[in-house]
Amino acid sequence: MLTEWTRNKVRVNMNELDFILVKPAGPDCNLNCEYCFYLEKAALFPESPVHRMGEDTLKILIRQSSELNSQQITFGWQGGEPLLMGLPFFKHAVLLQKEFFKGRFVENTFQTNGIFIDRDWGKFFRENHFLLGLSIDGPQEIHDRFRRNGKGSFERVMAAWKILQEENVEVNSVTSVHRESQDCVDEIYSFLKEIGFHWMQFIPIVERDPKSPRSIRSFSVTPKGYGDFLCRLFDHWLKGFHLGKSTTPIRWFESLFFSFVGLEAPECTLKKNCGQYLVVEYNGDVYPCDFFVEPGWKLGNIHQDHLAHLAQSHRRQEFARRKRVADAHCMKCRWLRFCYGGCPKDRFKGQLNYLCPAYSCFFQHAEPTMKKMAGLWKSDNRIG
Repeated sequence: MLTEWTRNKVRVNMNELDFILVKPAGPDCNLNCEYCFYLEKAALFPESPVHRMGEDTLKILIRQSSELNSQQITFGWQGGEPLLMGLPFFKHAVLLQKEFFKGRFVENTFQTNGIFIDRDWGKFFRENHFLLGLSIDGPQEIHDRFRRNGKGSFERVMAAWKILQEENVEVNSVTSVHRESQDCVDEIYSFLKEIGFHWMQFIPIVERDPKSPRSIRSFSVTPKGYGDFLCRLFDHWLKGFHLGKSTTPIRWFESLFFSFVGLEAPECTLKKNCGQYLVVEYNGDVYPCDFFVEPGWKLGNIHQDHLAHLAQSHRRQEFARRKRVADAHCMKCRWLRFCYGGCPKDRFKGQLNYLCPAYSCFFQHAEPTMKKMAGLWKSDNRIG
């Protein structure tokens, strides 16, 4: 329990920024997945149909990051699809990190659909110790359902996965859970484990219908379906333990365990406050969260503002506080200390989270086991 990955994320100080999510190609992607929430962000940048971070913006970003009052910095390269930037861009980014950080520890994570990964990419990721999140939704019939408008990308993702394995790149699976996969947890988990993933992340798809903002898109999970998914997945996670340690960590469960041992969960959906990182778009625009890359939450731009100032800005503090629960149902809920009302993006009706029934179902299912595990962990670590 409490893997090294999650240990390294337990630093929550609004005045200390240690994670920067970078969108070097903005919302651009070489796929057109039906459930993707970020493709529509292209409307924010109408000046060009193609969005790519320039060398000057990259240099300013890394220089300012090196000037932050943080023990270490993690750059999370995401999109859209960051592979669209090409390998020379990231080779230059690593050189700039070495130049400005002067030996201090820098971590790079990278989320990708894998389509462009070849042997050169694999060697680069291995040699520079990148941690990859590879988007894969399960077996082919599940993965391809909403990927590339139903045309699919499964075979190319599997080819990328093979290269990454052969190059010994550290890779986590990133699996989207939608309406048509929420009942397929056994198949998805077994498939991911069988092909060799030892760290998994599952993301529920909940998207508003733009024609009716108080309704959701048809591909979104249902609260009951996602609750059942979490319960069944939790049981699989427990079966994967050996000598008291998880052999297949699942991010949400590992994060939740922090709460049971009296620590703050590193997963943002389980925190009291939002805004634990900053998003830097391709043109230098800065936002407090990639789910809220929208005009009303733009904090500034690194060409005019310093990341250190934006990290401590009143607007960012305001964003952090917006998660604080006001709904009467939540305030009386016995599970409030675990989810704090969930992610604000999923609060559709007043302040009540759309996934609230799913969380309640899961917490009811998992609490007895989590309590026992927490007691053992505290005993082993001499914590009262």
